[in-house]
Amino acid sequence: MSNAVEPAAESREADSERSIHAPDPSRAEASSIHLPAVAVEEDGSSGEHRPPLPPRPTRLESYRKPSNLAPQPSARPSLQSTATTAISRPDIHIQTRYEQSGEKHPTSRQLTPVTKPWTGWGSIRRLKMQDGDESASIRSYAPTIGTGGDVESLFGDVTGHEHTSSWNILSGQLEETGLEQPDASQDEEILQNFDQEFDELDLLDPGTNNEEELAGRWKSKRKHFLILSSAGKPIYNRHGDDNLISGYLGIVQTIISFYENAQDQLQGFTAGGARFVIMSQGPLYLVAISKLGESDSQLRVQLEALYMQILSTLTLPNLTHMFSNRPSTDLRRPLRGTEPLLSALADSFTRGSAPTLFSALECLKMRKSHREVINNTLLQKRCESLLYGLVVAGGRLVSVVRPRRHSLHPSDLQLIFNMLFEAEGIKAGGGENWIPLCLPGFNKNGYLYMYVSFMDENEQENSDKRSGASRQDEVAVLLISASKESFYDLRDMRDAIVEELERNGGMEVIRNAVRKGRFTATDIVPGTVLQHFIYKSRPNVQFTMPSFEPHFTTLLARRKLHSIYHNLHAVVHAKNAHLKVHHCISRESVSLAWITPLFELYCVAGPKANRNALAQNANKVVQWAHREEERIFIIGGAV
Repeated sequence: MSNAVEPAAESREADSERSIHAPDPSRAEASSIHLPAVAVEEDGSSGEHRPPLPPRPTRLESYRKPSNLAPQPSARPSLQSTATTAISRPDIHIQTRYEQSGEKHPTSRQLTPVTKPWTGWGSIRRLKMQDGDESASIRSYAPTIGTGGDVESLFGDVTGHEHTSSWNILSGQLEETGLEQPDASQDEEILQNFDQEFDELDLLDPGTNNEEELAGRWKSKRKHFLILSSAGKPIYNRHGDDNLISGYLGIVQTIISFYENAQDQLQGFTAGGARFVIMSQGPLYLVAISKLGESDSQLRVQLEALYMQILSTLTLPNLTHMFSNRPSTDLRRPLRGTEPLLSALADSFTRGSAPTLFSALECLKMRKSHREVINNTLLQKRCESLLYGLVVAGGRLVSVVRPRRHSLHPSDLQLIFNMLFEAEGIKAGGGENWIPLCLPGFNKNGYLYMYVSFMDENEQENSDKRSGASRQDEVAVLLISASKESFYDLRDMRDAIVEELERNGGMEVIRNAVRKGRFTATDIVPGTVLQHFIYKSRPNVQFTMPSFEPHFTTLLARRKLHSIYHNLHAVVHAKNAHLKVHHCISRESVSLAWITPLFELYCVAGPKANRNALAQNANKVVQWAHREEERIFIIGGAV
């Protein structure tokens, strides 16, 4: 080599003393490693500082490779910089867990197709993701399969039940690595005696010394909602009286204040098997405590709804004015009488509320021509002071008339429906009511005035045979105005609307649709493996779903169903998630979430449902929804 210089004997001895071994100069050409030229003086010392030698190679054979040979391609394909466990062309994520648990695992960032199906776990011990939890174990994920391009074959050739080859591989790996399998009875233990969740607690009586018993019953509740002021004053709590929980409120207020003093806002924490989520709204602290496995964002939406319920009574300017003048204001006095509304809303979250989870409305299914008759009746009979006019039945929207370029926010309609169909106060007031209320989604700074009239109660037949209370099947007319002097105008309008609907048959159409109830999954896809589904139209902010019968008739079964929907929704809507399809297998069910810019589909099947059958049925539901869009949704409404 032209620039290689033979070092002096003394230099070689010095090199050997330093135990630094350089490649043989005779092999320098083969190894293609060149040492820089170094000027050597007579005394054997270098005239300048010798640069460091290359690190000792781990495999000396690499230096003997002939340099004239072309580089051989690696037998192992190049890997992506970010590990993925969800692999398919349409961004599919497959989650297999022997039992649903409350754990939240990182989701895939970028998904790419593979050319060959998964052949085994090999020696994999732990899966890591760049942006995920490094402690996530192999139990968190299932092997994924290459797919074709059709929706019907989204999930490849692996059948969707516990005893597939993939499941056996996963179970074997769990046994080899000694990982503990999820406890099958964990969810059952959490939901045990769920029907007692809504039982009221007795008042604390110092004379009977029942504090310890009541505290135990209070802690056994799966879900709590607490509202307090920044000064620590209690405002609302779902379970227990103020004397029982005053100590807990003080602890919560101290923790929140500690973080605020450190210029840091506390969002949430986990303690005692429950998730605590905290939301600050001006002078109010709202706290959700849940053992039901909901995500932080889902609990935050529920807290937002409770805050909106408070604003619907007080309005934002009034609330701000009270606390600006007196920070220790006791807000329970201005809110007196609204506790049943707050409790009804909180209980609906505990049971499971699809409108809250999906931030969408449910409409009563009927023919487009029939809905147009009702819309035209509202338009023809509207008075000048009318702002919004609605016909609702069974907690579902039938028709709406609205101003041009204005629409009711789903959260506002949820407050109205909660007031009409969940709380007892409005219905107990008689056939008609005049209610001042604030609709925060429309305008949180002022009041509107709502006239409510329920139709003939005697017209409801066989309502007790279907799920839900009888008031859930009632028909009501809601007329909203910005003028507090418009009561008589709105009542005359209501009389004219009812008379015209009775004459043109619109009222009978509504009653028949209510009596018929929701359709079933088998009505949509005969012989389907689907037990239940929810289809949401994203442009219309509306959803539809079949009847809960026959698989989810009990309160506990419906809570489990909503827990599945909460899990699916949390995964596909997680921050930085780019999933289009999420497939989850548990011991009790197989579920699917499918997200596009136009719709969201969530469906649940039995534990032995085949994946291909599930995908095919999901595709048929989407096709049905597109065909029936003008029947199951209100497109535009009357303007």
